[in-house]
Amino acid sequence: MKRLLWLDIAKALAISWVVYFHFFHTCFEHAQFASADWSSLAASATTILQMVWLKISGIGFHAVGVFIILSGWALMESTARRAESGLLKWGSWYRARFLRLYPMYWVAHLVYLVSPFVARLEPVDSRIILSLLGLRFIDITMNFMYLNAAWWYFSMLIQFYLIFPLLFWAARRFGPFTFLLMACALGFFVRYLMLVVYPQHGFWVLGGFAICRLPEFALGMALGMWHKQSPARIEWFLLRGAGLLAGLLLYPAALWLYHNGITYVFVDFATGACCLLEIVGVAGIIWRFNRVAKIFGLVGAFSYGLYLIHQPYVIWLGLRIRPISPWSFLLIFVVTLMVLSAWGILLEKSTNALVNKLVPSKKDE
Repeated sequence: MKRLLWLDIAKALAISWVVYFHFFHTCFEHAQFASADWSSLAASATTILQMVWLKISGIGFHAVGVFIILSGWALMESTARRAESGLLKWGSWYRARFLRLYPMYWVAHLVYLVSPFVARLEPVDSRIILSLLGLRFIDITMNFMYLNAAWWYFSMLIQFYLIFPLLFWAARRFGPFTFLLMACALGFFVRYLMLVVYPQHGFWVLGGFAICRLPEFALGMALGMWHKQSPARIEWFLLRGAGLLAGLLLYPAALWLYHNGITYVFVDFATGACCLLEIVGVAGIIWRFNRVAKIFGLVGAFSYGLYLIHQPYVIWLGLRIRPISPWSFLLIFVVTLMVLSAWGILLEKSTNALVNKLVPSKKDE
């Protein structure tokens, strides 16, 4: 399948935003900043900029929603292309998907165990078995964030992969718009039950029960179908500034959905969609600069490895450099991101090469 460079750039921006958020949260978790008096004309420009920076930095976790959307998009387009060629066999499809996911996930565990520069906030005990299996939703309060909190995403992803044949059938049977409405109705209903009617631990809504994040995943699948039907129209909207502007205008409304438990039902979908518009809009700008675009595209193509290994490193480093000034933090972040990106790419490339050598791919995969 031919890769879309701008989509890889968007993945690079999304994972960079996630790394930034985890690093920022560690460095400034207990920092005290001067509060701006918004009613006073004496509020300095520096203080206002600081408050804006803190606000923007604090929503970095919205990029996780972008990854869920992009995962649905990429999976829908690649699977649809295989189905049209007559090569789609679900047994082989599962084999290929899990060979793609699990080996690098296990390598990330090994790196965590042997690396001298990672934060070890919990003991290595019997819970690591469930972690290696990806079943972190079992005894969710003890296992979901175990060792490396970012790995919760993996347990959600394998649930989506398990039900993907059903989602794929529904999307093709009912069309992208109706499918998206149906998926949103189901996802929002389950979120409402878990948040309002029968309140459950927040980890379930975060992704412990994947149906709670189905609206974002289904949005990605629908976008993949719309893009396949009319790539020029979708790319014009997303990459030429219209989507970027729409995201900026809609973001305040999305943030308002944090207002209470009922509106929170819709917040992850809304913030993920708005963040997607911003990130893809910026990707469209970077896409026009060939050399820079290739660098970002490389990071995006191997964003999975960076996602799996980054958090223990940035926590380890952040705990050792705080307190720190914002400018120093930004400089260190850029260097850290470059190093971790190179390390993640090396690990993922090596792991994929080893897997391909040990388990040769089949023609119908």
